[in-house]
Amino acid sequence: MQAEYADVSRYNTFPKLLAYNAENWPDEIAMREKEFGIWNPYSWAEYQTMVKRFALGMHKLGIGHKDSVGIIGDNRPEWVASEIASHALRAMIFGIYQDSLNEEVAYLINYAGAKIIIAEDEEQVDKVLEITEECPCVEHIIYCDPRGMRKYDDPRLLSHLDLMKSGEQLDAEQPQLYEQLLAAGESTDVAILCPTSGTTSNPKLAMLQCGPMIEHSLAYLHADPKYPSDDYVSVLPLPWIMEQVYAVTQSLICRQIVNFVEEPETMMEDLREIGPNFVLLAPRVWESVAADVKAKMMDATRFKKMMYNYGMKLAKQAEEQGKGQSKLAYWLLFKALKDRLGFSFLRSAATGGAALGPDTFKFFLAMGVPLRQLYGQTEMCGAYTIHKSDDVDFDSVGIPFDNAEVRIDNPDDNGVGEVVAKSKGMFLGYYNNEKATAEALNDGWMLTGDAGYFKKENGHLVVIDRISDLAETSTGSRFSPQFIENKLKFSPFIAEAVVQGDKRPYLAAILCIRYEIVAKWAEQRGLAFTNYINLSAQPEVYELIRQEVEQVNATLPEAQRIRKFLLLYKQLDADDGELTRTRKVRRGVIKEKYAEIIDTIYSDQQIVHIDTMITFQDGNKSRVRTDVRVVDLQADTSIDQAPPDPLQSAV
Repeated sequence: MQAEYADVSRYNTFPKLLAYNAENWPDEIAMREKEFGIWNPYSWAEYQTMVKRFALGMHKLGIGHKDSVGIIGDNRPEWVASEIASHALRAMIFGIYQDSLNEEVAYLINYAGAKIIIAEDEEQVDKVLEITEECPCVEHIIYCDPRGMRKYDDPRLLSHLDLMKSGEQLDAEQPQLYEQLLAAGESTDVAILCPTSGTTSNPKLAMLQCGPMIEHSLAYLHADPKYPSDDYVSVLPLPWIMEQVYAVTQSLICRQIVNFVEEPETMMEDLREIGPNFVLLAPRVWESVAADVKAKMMDATRFKKMMYNYGMKLAKQAEEQGKGQSKLAYWLLFKALKDRLGFSFLRSAATGGAALGPDTFKFFLAMGVPLRQLYGQTEMCGAYTIHKSDDVDFDSVGIPFDNAEVRIDNPDDNGVGEVVAKSKGMFLGYYNNEKATAEALNDGWMLTGDAGYFKKENGHLVVIDRISDLAETSTGSRFSPQFIENKLKFSPFIAEAVVQGDKRPYLAAILCIRYEIVAKWAEQRGLAFTNYINLSAQPEVYELIRQEVEQVNATLPEAQRIRKFLLLYKQLDADDGELTRTRKVRRGVIKEKYAEIIDTIYSDQQIVHIDTMITFQDGNKSRVRTDVRVVDLQADTSIDQAPPDPLQSAV
């Protein structure tokens, strides 16, 4: 099937592409949103009308060229409509993650100098109002969900329906105005101030121009085609660059249908109902799906467990023998599993934003999910490498798009050096930060800060880790923490792992249990527990995790094996600064915050005494006093006798 895309040289802004689609396919479905269990469709004509009224309403409020517009909330049609409306006014939008804390919201608003904020609901409006004194630049706050808003009387507040009504009135008064605004837009306009991940500091705002972003998204479509009426389920946060590529840019170019789930908690159920043709999930979501599959097998009958184990054995043997997917395993196990997950109609699936462990990758390839790894940066308009459909190599991130170039700078004897790239989607620079822009660019090339190399046999790019994260033990053994962490997180019982060992005599790990699954495992064994802290301290849980760590150690060179580990008394949390909003570990924060724990791990002590305060999302604090055990795998042969592995016990 040959894909036909819009002429992006002529329709070189987002609003122009939308107007083109609305004129030529007015009744074709552009978006769906699930509300109260019903999928509500929006045609291209309805999409266009919503954008026009949004734009003219904001125009009456004085929003124009080079103004910045902040958008905060879950993925909704109103988000993308207000975004494209802002582009029609030649304004710049920036997204704010809906779970951001007040200080994070204030930082981004002041950094961008936002005149107007589009907020989804009362919760997000509250965040903005609470930081009013810190953000004098905000002149208007538009809310989309009216529930709970009657009690507010701030003069800056306006519902999106009233804003659109105002735009409708202006359209009646000046029917040519929107067309004039559209015609004034240029491909070189900065459309998006996209926040970077902020793994080492506060996020920067990368300036992305609409024309280069559209051209780059077209190059991506040539590498991984999408078609009109293809279904895509928007589940990743819209502030992230890749969701901007799929839910906004590619949708306008190829007319795939963007489906918005009812709630984040109903994501997998809603995804099953749609049966998408393409899906992009973050590594943590793929890991979670794999873990959930394994967890469900705990409740399965003895026969189903036997079939699961037999199917997995066949799949593993086929992979080891280089035969690809086992047909018998597919019909015995994976066909029904794909259908249950909503993956039956997938032509393509992707993961990006961070590395996905090879074990998780193999699991989904064995299932028949056409999973491919992406690689890129916010500054490069997201991904610029991908696997070909017939050339998937789970150790790599594929090959560059047609419009991208990638090279390795300062390679060592093994060809490992810094990944450096450039493409037509290159950012213009960081907003109001010339110093950071100069540090990131070198003669038109983006310095990624990642260590990698090209495979000689197939030309695929392999990304090892952040250069700053590559470590070496005091005995001279080099290792990639991320590689080992991904192996550990393939376990259904381990949610997060942070490997230590730089300048230390051996490797150790701080682990967080996957609470829901470990809790189910404990309940099946009659173990009494009250909460996460209590469960993670159970001797039986330590024994369970010890077995999981030892399984991973068996696959690693001796110098890269975990010698000690402990189970942290809490989950790592973005609200505590331990993770970015895209769930990447902030290693510097972990190293500083848990310095005493790390030092204890590398001492002769077997117990870490914890006496600290935990701040919850609602601002409440709680004092935590507990003891955390350090497990030395060279000294401990057994912590406490635990039952055998739940999936293997049926064989």
